[in-house]
Amino acid sequence: MSELAKNVCIACSGGIPPLKGPAIKKLLRQLGANWKVIKNHHIEKDYSFKNFKEALAFTNRVGKLAEQQGHHPDILLGWGRVKITLWTHKINGLTESDFILAAKADQLL
Repeated sequence: MSELAKNVCIACSGGIPPLKGPAIKKLLRQLGANWKVIKNHHIEKDYSFKNFKEALAFTNRVGKLAEQQGHHPDILLGWGRVKITLWTHKINGLTESDFILAAKADQLL
């Protein structure tokens, strides 16, 4: 289990600046492969599956995790693929909780 995945997402009440530069790079290094930072605003990852049924099952596990953590990603489901996009809407940028949920999602495979 990654160190990030051991943590719990903390609800953001706003009023804090989003993560930038070195802080993002540090957290990204702690994630598994294939997570991408987009414009220092959000992170995303594409997952591949054998079929729609497996992709849907993963999507449902991520949905359950999101509810447990109180932190909700954008999820795009297609045949044999799922794309997860994360950022903290309250501050329109990244927080540590985005990286925590990403690490936890990776563990659901």
